[in-house]
Amino acid sequence: MTVNGWSTEQIPDLSGRTFVVTGAAAGLGLVTTRALAVRGARVVMAVRDEERGRRVAAEITAERPGVDLDVRRIDLADLDSVRTFADGMHADHRRVDVLINNAGVMALPRTLSPQGHEMQFATNHLGHFALTGLLLDLLLAGRDPRVVTVTSVNHRQAKVRFDDPTGERGYSPMGFYNTSKLANAIFGYELHRRLDAAVSPLRSFLAHPGYTATNLQSSASTPIWRLLLGRIGNPLLAQPVERGVWPQLFAATDPGAQPGRLIAPGGPAELRGHPAPGKLSAAAIDPEHGRRLWEMSEQATGVRFGSLRPAS
Repeated sequence: MTVNGWSTEQIPDLSGRTFVVTGAAAGLGLVTTRALAVRGARVVMAVRDEERGRRVAAEITAERPGVDLDVRRIDLADLDSVRTFADGMHADHRRVDVLINNAGVMALPRTLSPQGHEMQFATNHLGHFALTGLLLDLLLAGRDPRVVTVTSVNHRQAKVRFDDPTGERGYSPMGFYNTSKLANAIFGYELHRRLDAAVSPLRSFLAHPGYTATNLQSSASTPIWRLLLGRIGNPLLAQPVERGVWPQLFAATDPGAQPGRLIAPGGPAELRGHPAPGKLSAAAIDPEHGRRLWEMSEQATGVRFGSLRPAS
Protein backbone atom coordinates (compact mmCIF):
# COMPACT_ATOMS: atom_id res chain seq x y z
CA MET A 1 0.00 0.00 0.00
CA THR A 2 1.47 3.33 -1.10
CA VAL A 3 0.11 6.51 0.46
CA ASN A 4 2.52 9.15 -0.93
CA GLY A 5 1.80 12.27 1.13
CA TRP A 6 -1.96 11.76 1.30
CA SER A 7 -4.08 14.52 2.84
CA THR A 8 -7.74 15.50 2.99
CA GLU A 9 -7.51 17.19 -0.41
CA GLN A 10 -7.41 13.69 -1.91
CA ILE A 11 -10.73 12.53 -0.45
CA PRO A 12 -12.94 11.59 -3.41
CA ASP A 13 -16.49 12.82 -3.96
CA LEU A 14 -18.69 11.16 -1.35
CA SER A 15 -22.11 12.19 -2.61
CA GLY A 16 -24.78 9.61 -1.89
CA ARG A 17 -22.76 7.86 0.82
CA THR A 18 -23.68 7.59 4.51
CA PHE A 19 -21.04 7.64 7.27
CA VAL A 20 -21.56 7.12 11.00
CA VAL A 21 -18.90 8.82 13.14
CA THR A 22 -18.82 8.25 16.89
CA GLY A 23 -17.54 11.07 19.05
CA ALA A 24 -18.38 13.51 16.27
CA ALA A 25 -18.80 16.63 18.42
CA ALA A 26 -15.15 17.18 19.35
CA GLY A 27 -11.54 16.49 18.43
CA LEU A 28 -10.82 13.89 15.77
CA GLY A 29 -14.52 13.10 15.32
CA LEU A 30 -15.46 16.71 14.66
CA VAL A 31 -12.71 17.26 12.09
CA THR A 32 -13.50 13.90 10.48
CA THR A 33 -17.17 14.86 10.25
CA ARG A 34 -16.38 18.20 8.65
CA ALA A 35 -14.00 16.64 6.10
CA LEU A 36 -16.56 14.01 5.06
CA ALA A 37 -19.47 16.44 4.90
CA VAL A 38 -17.71 18.96 2.68
CA ARG A 39 -17.03 16.12 0.20
CA GLY A 40 -20.76 15.46 -0.04
CA ALA A 41 -21.30 12.66 2.48
CA ARG A 42 -24.32 12.34 4.73
CA VAL A 43 -22.77 12.11 8.21
CA VAL A 44 -24.62 10.68 11.17
CA MET A 45 -22.99 12.37 14.16
CA ALA A 46 -23.14 9.85 17.00
CA VAL A 47 -22.57 11.92 20.13
CA ARG A 48 -23.02 11.59 23.89
CA ASP A 49 -24.00 15.26 24.34
CA GLU A 50 -26.76 15.89 21.81
CA GLU A 51 -26.99 19.62 22.53
CA ARG A 52 -23.29 20.07 21.90
CA GLY A 53 -23.58 17.97 18.76
CA ARG A 54 -26.31 20.24 17.42
CA ARG A 55 -24.17 23.31 18.10
CA VAL A 56 -21.27 21.76 16.23
CA ALA A 57 -23.52 20.77 13.33
CA ALA A 58 -24.85 24.33 13.15
CA GLU A 59 -21.30 25.71 13.08
CA ILE A 60 -20.27 23.37 10.25
CA THR A 61 -23.44 24.23 8.33
CA ALA A 62 -22.77 27.95 8.75
CA GLU A 63 -19.29 27.44 7.33
CA ARG A 64 -20.51 25.20 4.51
CA PRO A 65 -24.25 25.59 3.76
CA GLY A 66 -25.87 22.50 2.31
CA VAL A 67 -23.92 19.86 4.23
CA ASP A 68 -25.96 16.85 5.33
CA LEU A 69 -25.54 16.25 9.07
CA ASP A 70 -27.75 14.13 11.32
CA VAL A 71 -27.10 14.42 15.09
CA ARG A 72 -28.05 11.40 17.21
CA ARG A 73 -27.32 10.58 20.82
CA ILE A 74 -25.29 7.55 21.88
CA ASP A 75 -23.50 6.79 25.14
CA LEU A 76 -21.06 4.06 24.19
CA ALA A 77 -20.49 3.14 27.83
CA ASP A 78 -24.18 2.22 28.18
CA LEU A 79 -25.20 -0.76 26.07
CA ASP A 80 -28.87 0.19 26.34
CA SER A 81 -28.02 3.53 24.68
CA VAL A 82 -26.10 1.72 21.94
CA ARG A 83 -29.12 -0.46 21.21
CA THR A 84 -31.44 2.55 21.14
CA PHE A 85 -29.14 4.28 18.65
CA ALA A 86 -29.00 1.17 16.46
CA ASP A 87 -32.80 0.82 16.56
CA GLY A 88 -33.12 4.43 15.36
CA MET A 89 -30.70 3.80 12.53
CA HIS A 90 -32.68 0.78 11.40
CA ALA A 91 -35.89 2.78 11.48
CA ASP A 92 -34.49 5.57 9.30
CA HIS A 93 -31.78 4.08 7.06
CA ARG A 94 -31.62 1.28 4.53
CA ARG A 95 -27.84 1.20 4.56
CA VAL A 96 -24.67 2.57 6.16
CA ASP A 97 -21.62 2.76 3.94
CA VAL A 98 -18.92 3.46 6.54
CA LEU A 99 -18.80 3.25 10.33
CA ILE A 100 -15.92 5.10 12.00
CA ASN A 101 -15.43 3.85 15.56
CA ASN A 102 -13.66 6.99 16.73
CA ALA A 103 -14.95 8.02 20.17
CA GLY A 104 -12.85 7.43 23.26
CA VAL A 105 -12.07 8.37 26.84
CA MET A 106 -8.64 8.41 28.47
CA ALA A 107 -7.05 7.96 31.91
CA LEU A 108 -10.22 7.78 33.98
CA PRO A 109 -10.23 6.86 37.66
CA ARG A 110 -11.67 3.40 38.18
CA THR A 111 -15.37 3.63 37.34
CA LEU A 112 -17.88 1.03 36.19
CA SER A 113 -20.37 1.38 33.36
CA PRO A 114 -24.12 0.92 33.88
CA GLN A 115 -23.66 -2.75 32.97
CA GLY A 116 -20.71 -3.16 35.38
CA HIS A 117 -17.77 -3.02 32.96
CA GLU A 118 -14.63 -0.92 33.46
CA MET A 119 -15.48 2.45 31.94
CA GLN A 120 -12.59 2.84 29.48
CA PHE A 121 -12.98 -0.72 28.19
CA ALA A 122 -16.75 -0.22 28.01
CA THR A 123 -16.58 3.08 26.11
CA ASN A 124 -13.60 2.50 23.85
CA HIS A 125 -14.14 -1.16 23.00
CA LEU A 126 -17.39 -2.81 24.13
CA GLY A 127 -19.64 0.01 22.92
CA HIS A 128 -18.01 -0.04 19.49
CA PHE A 129 -18.09 -3.85 19.31
CA ALA A 130 -21.82 -3.76 20.05
CA LEU A 131 -22.50 -0.89 17.66
CA THR A 132 -20.69 -2.63 14.80
CA GLY A 133 -22.60 -5.84 15.36
CA LEU A 134 -25.96 -4.12 15.67
CA LEU A 135 -25.39 -2.15 12.44
CA LEU A 136 -23.93 -5.13 10.57
CA ASP A 137 -26.92 -5.66 8.28
CA LEU A 138 -26.98 -1.96 7.33
CA LEU A 139 -23.26 -2.06 6.62
CA LEU A 140 -23.59 -5.20 4.49
CA ALA A 141 -26.11 -3.29 2.37
CA GLY A 142 -23.66 -0.40 1.88
CA ARG A 143 -21.61 0.62 -1.13
CA ASP A 144 -17.92 -0.18 -0.60
CA PRO A 145 -18.81 -0.77 3.06
CA ARG A 146 -16.11 -0.25 5.67
CA VAL A 147 -15.60 -0.28 9.42
CA VAL A 148 -12.71 1.88 10.65
CA THR A 149 -11.70 1.31 14.26
CA VAL A 150 -9.43 3.92 15.83
CA THR A 151 -6.74 2.55 18.13
CA SER A 152 -3.58 4.14 19.55
CA VAL A 153 0.15 3.68 19.28
CA ASN A 154 -0.18 2.86 23.00
CA HIS A 155 -1.77 -0.48 22.11
CA ARG A 156 1.77 -1.83 21.76
CA GLN A 157 2.40 -1.24 25.49
CA ALA A 158 -0.66 -3.15 26.69
CA LYS A 159 -2.01 -6.58 27.47
CA VAL A 160 -5.61 -7.74 27.57
CA ARG A 161 -6.67 -8.32 31.15
CA PHE A 162 -8.72 -11.45 30.59
CA ASP A 163 -8.31 -12.38 34.29
CA ASP A 164 -9.28 -8.96 35.73
CA PRO A 165 -11.24 -6.96 33.13
CA THR A 166 -12.76 -4.50 35.62
CA GLY A 167 -9.53 -3.69 37.47
CA GLU A 168 -10.87 -5.03 40.75
CA ARG A 169 -7.49 -6.55 41.67
CA GLY A 170 -5.37 -3.70 40.37
CA TYR A 171 -6.03 -0.55 38.39
CA SER A 172 -4.08 2.25 36.76
CA PRO A 173 -5.77 4.91 34.60
CA MET A 174 -3.28 4.78 31.72
CA GLY A 175 -2.77 1.04 31.97
CA PHE A 176 -6.46 0.39 31.41
CA TYR A 177 -6.59 3.04 28.68
CA ASN A 178 -3.82 1.17 26.88
CA THR A 179 -5.71 -2.09 27.37
CA SER A 180 -8.82 -0.58 25.78
CA LYS A 181 -6.80 0.55 22.75
CA LEU A 182 -5.26 -2.90 22.40
CA ALA A 183 -8.81 -4.25 22.47
CA ASN A 184 -9.64 -1.86 19.60
CA ALA A 185 -6.68 -3.22 17.63
CA ILE A 186 -7.53 -6.86 18.32
CA PHE A 187 -11.19 -6.26 17.42
CA GLY A 188 -10.40 -4.48 14.15
CA TYR A 189 -7.99 -7.20 13.07
CA GLU A 190 -10.21 -10.08 14.20
CA LEU A 191 -13.16 -8.49 12.40
CA HIS A 192 -11.02 -8.36 9.26
CA ARG A 193 -10.11 -12.04 9.72
CA ARG A 194 -13.75 -13.07 10.09
CA LEU A 195 -14.99 -10.90 7.21
CA ASP A 196 -12.29 -12.34 4.97
CA ALA A 197 -13.22 -15.90 5.96
CA ALA A 198 -16.87 -15.12 5.19
CA VAL A 199 -15.95 -13.62 1.80
CA SER A 200 -17.90 -10.54 2.86
CA PRO A 201 -18.03 -7.26 0.92
CA LEU A 202 -17.63 -5.43 4.23
CA ARG A 203 -14.02 -4.56 5.08
CA SER A 204 -12.34 -3.72 8.39
CA PHE A 205 -9.57 -1.14 8.78
CA LEU A 206 -7.51 0.15 11.70
CA ALA A 207 -6.11 3.64 12.17
CA HIS A 208 -4.42 5.68 14.83
CA PRO A 209 -3.73 9.44 14.96
CA GLY A 210 -0.26 9.40 16.49
CA TYR A 211 0.18 12.14 19.06
CA THR A 212 -2.49 14.68 18.19
CA ALA A 213 -3.58 17.76 20.13
CA THR A 214 -7.18 16.96 21.07
CA ASN A 215 -9.30 17.43 24.16
CA LEU A 216 -8.83 13.74 24.98
CA GLN A 217 -5.52 14.38 26.74
CA SER A 218 -6.50 17.64 28.40
CA SER A 219 -9.79 16.18 29.67
CA ALA A 220 -8.22 13.13 31.29
CA SER A 221 -9.88 12.77 34.65
CA THR A 222 -6.77 12.50 36.82
CA PRO A 223 -4.79 15.72 37.41
CA ILE A 224 -1.36 14.20 36.74
CA TRP A 225 -2.40 12.91 33.32
CA ARG A 226 -4.09 16.21 32.43
CA LEU A 227 -0.77 17.90 33.20
CA LEU A 228 1.50 15.41 31.43
CA LEU A 229 -0.63 14.77 28.37
CA GLY A 230 -2.49 18.05 27.91
CA ARG A 231 -0.54 20.94 29.39
CA ILE A 232 2.97 19.61 28.61
CA GLY A 233 2.69 16.98 25.88
CA ASN A 234 0.29 18.74 23.52
CA PRO A 235 2.30 21.97 23.01
CA LEU A 236 5.65 20.17 22.75
CA LEU A 237 4.95 17.02 20.74
CA ALA A 238 1.46 16.90 19.31
CA GLN A 239 0.46 17.52 15.71
CA PRO A 240 -2.69 19.52 14.87
CA VAL A 241 -5.95 17.60 14.88
CA GLU A 242 -6.41 18.53 11.20
CA ARG A 243 -3.47 16.20 10.49
CA GLY A 244 -4.26 13.64 13.15
CA VAL A 245 -7.43 12.68 11.26
CA TRP A 246 -5.56 11.78 8.09
CA PRO A 247 -5.09 8.05 8.87
CA GLN A 248 -8.75 7.41 9.69
CA LEU A 249 -9.98 9.46 6.74
CA PHE A 250 -7.64 7.59 4.40
CA ALA A 251 -8.90 4.27 5.76
CA ALA A 252 -12.52 5.39 5.43
CA THR A 253 -12.40 6.88 1.93
CA ASP A 254 -9.38 6.00 -0.17
CA PRO A 255 -9.86 3.36 -2.90
CA GLY A 256 -6.32 2.10 -2.31
CA ALA A 257 -6.68 1.41 1.42
CA GLN A 258 -6.06 -2.24 2.26
CA PRO A 259 -8.28 -3.98 4.83
CA GLY A 260 -6.73 -5.50 7.90
CA ARG A 261 -3.92 -2.95 7.88
CA LEU A 262 -3.10 -0.32 10.46
CA ILE A 263 -2.89 3.18 8.97
CA ALA A 264 -0.71 5.48 11.08
CA PRO A 265 1.28 8.71 10.83
CA GLY A 266 4.40 8.00 8.80
CA GLY A 267 6.87 10.02 10.87
CA PRO A 268 9.27 8.81 13.59
CA ALA A 269 7.62 6.51 16.14
CA GLU A 270 4.30 6.97 14.28
CA LEU A 271 3.67 10.18 16.23
CA ARG A 272 3.02 12.57 13.35
CA GLY A 273 3.03 12.83 9.58
CA HIS A 274 1.13 11.72 6.50
CA PRO A 275 -0.67 8.35 6.56
CA ALA A 276 1.47 5.26 6.11
CA PRO A 277 1.34 1.57 7.03
CA GLY A 278 1.72 1.20 10.79
CA LYS A 279 2.81 -1.65 13.02
CA LEU A 280 0.34 -3.81 14.89
CA SER A 281 1.65 -5.58 17.98
CA ALA A 282 1.96 -9.34 18.09
CA ALA A 283 -0.88 -9.39 20.63
CA ALA A 284 -3.16 -7.48 18.26
CA ILE A 285 -2.90 -10.06 15.47
CA ASP A 286 -2.71 -13.19 17.62
CA PRO A 287 -5.62 -15.48 16.66
CA GLU A 288 -6.08 -16.76 20.21
CA HIS A 289 -6.31 -13.20 21.55
CA GLY A 290 -8.83 -12.47 18.82
CA ARG A 291 -10.96 -15.48 19.69
CA ARG A 292 -10.90 -14.83 23.45
CA LEU A 293 -11.65 -11.12 23.16
CA TRP A 294 -14.48 -11.80 20.71
CA GLU A 295 -16.08 -14.34 23.05
CA MET A 296 -15.62 -12.02 26.04
CA SER A 297 -17.19 -9.15 24.09
CA GLU A 298 -20.15 -11.24 22.96
CA GLN A 299 -20.80 -12.32 26.54
CA ALA A 300 -20.44 -8.77 27.90
CA THR A 301 -22.66 -7.11 25.27
CA GLY A 302 -25.08 -9.85 24.23
CA VAL A 303 -24.32 -8.92 20.60
CA ARG A 304 -23.41 -11.59 18.07
CA PHE A 305 -22.34 -11.11 14.47
CA GLY A 306 -24.71 -13.74 13.20
CA SER A 307 -23.77 -13.62 9.51
CA LEU A 308 -20.06 -14.16 10.15
CA ARG A 309 -18.67 -17.59 10.89
CA PRO A 310 -15.75 -17.84 13.31
CA ALA A 311 -12.29 -17.56 11.79
CA SER A 312 -10.55 -20.88 11.26
